[in-house]
Amino acid sequence: MEKLIARVQGGHLILNEPTTLPEGTEVPLLVDYDPGELDLTPEQRDALNAVLARSIAEADRGEGLPAADVLSRLRTRE
Repeated sequence: MEKLIARVQGGHLILNEPTTLPEGTEVPLLVDYDPGELDLTPEQRDALNAVLARSIAEADRGEGLPAADVLSRLRTRE
């Protein structure tokens, strides 16, 4: 599967690089957009991605907490 990146320009999606897809191919798009991320600098985005990667690695190693425990702790803080 080929990952394609496009940008919005004048209300149209513009592909950033050439593709080998045949002319007329319809490509379904999944928009990965979070308005809260628009204000991040490249350094902040890198830091966020690093924290998320560490968190995922911890969960993969079984070092996380069950959601019920987290919610219970949050409820008792109120």
